[in-house]
Amino acid sequence: MPRFLVSLIANAIALWLTTLIVSGVKVDAFGTDDGVLSTVLTYVFVALIFGIVNGIVGTAIRIVAFPLYILTLGLISLVVNALLLLLASWVSQLFGFGLTVDGFGWAVLGALVLAILSAIIGAILRPLARRDR
Repeated sequence: MPRFLVSLIANAIALWLTTLIVSGVKVDAFGTDDGVLSTVLTYVFVALIFGIVNGIVGTAIRIVAFPLYILTLGLISLVVNALLLLLASWVSQLFGFGLTVDGFGWAVLGALVLAILSAIIGAILRPLARRDR
C-alpha cells in the first residue's frame, strides 16, 4: 500500500509541475472556489485516473504493440503515452473537471515532461516508502 500511495503522490506532483511547464496541459479544479484542498484533491484524482488508464489500457497497448516498440527503437512510446494522456483527459472530463489537453502535440510534450518528472520524483520518494518497513 505505501508503494501505491508514493506512486500516486509522485504522479500528482509530476502532473502539477507538468501543468506549470507545458502550457497546453491544464487541470480544472473541482468546484467553483479556488481552494487549496480542492486543487490538491483534483490533482490526486487526475493522477489516480492516469494511473488506472496507464495500468490497464497502457499495459494492453504495450503488449500488443511490442513489435512496433522494437521496430521504432522505443520511439512509439511517445505516441502511446500521448494517447494515454489524451484518454486520461477524456475520462477525467466525464466528471466535469480534471485534465485538459489542447491537442496531440501538447499531449506528446506533456507526456514526455510528465514521464521525466514522475521518474525523478518517484526516485526521490521511493526510498522514503522503503524506510518505513
